[in-house]
Amino acid sequence: MLADRKGVIRHVIIGDHHRILIPDISAYRRGRARLKGLRCIHTHLQQNEGLSLEDLTDMALLRLDSMLAIEMRDGIPGPVHMAYLLPPNPGNSQWHVETYRYPHDIKIPFERFILDLENQIEQRATGVGRSEERAILIHAGTGRRSYGQRCLEELAELASSADIEVVDSIWQRVNRYNPAHLMGKGKLQEILMKGLYLGATMIIFDQDLSPVQVNNIAGMVDLKVIDRTQLILDIFAQRARTKGGKIQVELAQLRYLLPRLVGRGIAMSRLTGGIGGRGPGETKLEVDRRRVKQRIASLERDLKLLGKRREETRKRRRRREIPQVSIIGYTNAGKSTLLNRLTGSHVMVEDRLFATLDPTTRVFETREGKQMLLADTVGFIRHMPKDIKLAFKATLEELRDADRFIHLVDITSPFIKEEIETVEDILEEMGLSSVPRILVYNKMDLLDTVPPNTLPKGLYVSAKTGFGLDRLKAALNASLGRICGMKTRASSVGNSAKVFV
Repeated sequence: MLADRKGVIRHVIIGDHHRILIPDISAYRRGRARLKGLRCIHTHLQQNEGLSLEDLTDMALLRLDSMLAIEMRDGIPGPVHMAYLLPPNPGNSQWHVETYRYPHDIKIPFERFILDLENQIEQRATGVGRSEERAILIHAGTGRRSYGQRCLEELAELASSADIEVVDSIWQRVNRYNPAHLMGKGKLQEILMKGLYLGATMIIFDQDLSPVQVNNIAGMVDLKVIDRTQLILDIFAQRARTKGGKIQVELAQLRYLLPRLVGRGIAMSRLTGGIGGRGPGETKLEVDRRRVKQRIASLERDLKLLGKRREETRKRRRRREIPQVSIIGYTNAGKSTLLNRLTGSHVMVEDRLFATLDPTTRVFETREGKQMLLADTVGFIRHMPKDIKLAFKATLEELRDADRFIHLVDITSPFIKEEIETVEDILEEMGLSSVPRILVYNKMDLLDTVPPNTLPKGLYVSAKTGFGLDRLKAALNASLGRICGMKTRASSVGNSAKVFV
């Protein structure tokens, strides 16, 4: 049975001689470094059995106040084994076990004792800050440690962009991914138990988790479990400002959610038909799925209308024959800052991943009075989730009208070549690799040393201070002449064709 701190019995559970299945207790007390407010008291039918490792692990992962096992001898209660969690200590002991001869030998004033213990755990938890969400980051990979650490660094930046405090980052090599838990269950339990002492509220995996893996891991621990894609979607949801952006983000979230609507228990059983298979009607799971599908269909219709409006806007631009240059690059390369500097705009700028989400187009005028459209687009990222690519298809279509790309690169990034390759791969995937581009290295004001000569040839600028922008403007002016020349030739060829027809 499960009893609260007042001694009130909250759950009575009947198991077998192998195990007891603890029910869902996620609705009980939550909070940083706080225990659940429930103690588990159960019987052992064999003598001298003591508390098993599974008993102790469940106590730690579920944050129970204590775990008690009463040995039954000829139907009469015998020795009692009681365990409780320990605050962080030099010996790194996670729990303490005491044994009493009979239940009535326990004289502990439990409520006062457990409150004091909980206060010690909270006070000694390492690095407890004030952030509402605190996460342990996990990368389980088959590759080299250096690659795993690079992935964790980027995941930490994503977490920071979502206002999540990172309390620990863990790299774990796996020979092959476990279909049930992604990684070994023993190692996973060891990692998850750190959450209590670090005051974590969630676990974030760098790999995408299957619905089965999410459910299995979430069933082991009283923490939120999300993956990299879900984190990116949450950031996008925070950043979307326009109607189009909000529609695209919601669509991506629902597409991600739909296959993960996995029910548990009889209340979420599948519908069946025929004699002997008639259920209570449409279950909650089926209702949820139907509503999600209906909402997806509605958003797709809205997105289609949005795409038509944008196509009309692009047609008007093409009729005016104004050249368009799109600023592309890895997220947080400084695209919005560059747009502001070149056009005098005031687009929101922050030093974080995906600070701006909605595309912005402004007019850029050269010294000779010529004009071109300068467009800022959503940033690219390694392993860009397919749900985001699908939902943001209408936004990314803007790139197809670009006559030139400014490929902006963060010169301070330790992974410059990988980020350039990521952007090039996405352009290749979209069929845009043939569009001419100007390679520009940004944030020179933050660089203390000379840039390495092993980098691809490009321009060096600082969008923040204005350093090197004269050379970039000259390059844009030169490309503007070539673009106008090509447009003129294309127009004359088109007119000739019409006369011939």
